[in-house]
Amino acid sequence: MTHTYKITGMTCDGCVAKVSHLLGLVPGVTGVDVNLDAGEASISMEKNIATPILQQAMRDYPKYGLSEKKYPGEMNELSDKTNVFESNNAGITTETRKSWAATYRPILVIAGYITLVSLLVSFTVNGFSGMLFMRTFMSGFFLTFSFFKMLDLRGFADSYAMYDIIAMKFRGWGYVYAFLELSLGIAFAINFEPLLTNAFTAVLMSVSLVGVLQSVLNQKKIRCACLGAVFNLPMSTVTIIEDGLMIAMSVAMLLMYL
Repeated sequence: MTHTYKITGMTCDGCVAKVSHLLGLVPGVTGVDVNLDAGEASISMEKNIATPILQQAMRDYPKYGLSEKKYPGEMNELSDKTNVFESNNAGITTETRKSWAATYRPILVIAGYITLVSLLVSFTVNGFSGMLFMRTFMSGFFLTFSFFKMLDLRGFADSYAMYDIIAMKFRGWGYVYAFLELSLGIAFAINFEPLLTNAFTAVLMSVSLVGVLQSVLNQKKIRCACLGAVFNLPMSTVTIIEDGLMIAMSVAMLLMYL
């Protein structure tokens, strides 16, 4: 079942990530979809959860308030049925009604630019270099994605803690992860200790992939934090492909170096 609640006190995407994270920690909650513009949160739950329990989840952040959404004429039977229908379909937001290309345009554009630059760099006097292409692509990927995370580190950390297996236990991992991505981008750019760099990348991205797989397989409606808190992208198979591609490239380069 899904219920919609009014949320007050939100001013930015960081607030959205924080509210989503706090409500997602409530036992029985299976998904949280927060709409900043409407000031609402659609919460999917295994069974009905009392409003005070949800309010208690945000007790450490008094700037945020949660209350039940009121519908006109909700006291009569017809309106009650309408409310149930609206509540159960509250998860169908503008974001989900967008076309696939429109939803993931930021990632598609960024991937296109990185691929183009990597192709241009990889053509040398001796022909095309697959190794140089992958190294340039990896560098561009990590530098670009870490840049967007740096724009709102706190917002990224809040979003990342919603699904990453390490960040859920240690929130500071979100901050560490952003700087690790920056370091990897630099390492690939200067070709620093390629064996170590690629091995570390494969391990890091594999750990990150676990949380992504769990969220997608459980059909949780949460925001992907791959581009930080700048873009509101839903967690989906696109994120799995993104992480899987980094793992595949790092493993491929490892085998080429060995």
